[in-house]
Amino acid sequence: MTRIESYRDLRVWQDAMDLCVAVYKTTATFPGSEIYGLTSQMRRASVSIPSNIAEGHRRTRAEYTRFVSISRGSAAELDTQLELAYRIGLLPEDQYQTMNQSLAAVGRQLTALHNRLKETGTKA
Repeated sequence: MTRIESYRDLRVWQDAMDLCVAVYKTTATFPGSEIYGLTSQMRRASVSIPSNIAEGHRRTRAEYTRFVSISRGSAAELDTQLELAYRIGLLPEDQYQTMNQSLAAVGRQLTALHNRLKETGTKA
């Protein structure tokens, strides 16, 4: 088993960063009228996911657990925003499905990390 030296070693952080890049690229195609609306909200939520993993990793185990929980909340926000973008026609179905699958994978990883931190008391 590989030792985790940094949050950058965590697969969940890496996948969340990839998702964040995808959100930025996708929202760049949204109309300018959404720059302070859905574009901004989706970008903030996506950035919050890996950012909270990173910040929490540098803190105590209890704080880390809380920061991972915040990341999970941001993932739920992004899920809602992706759904809205799809429903109002800003996001084609294929992009929606791809991003939704990526987000679901990140969500499962966040849940596993959260559970590990709560159950074992070890820092991942």
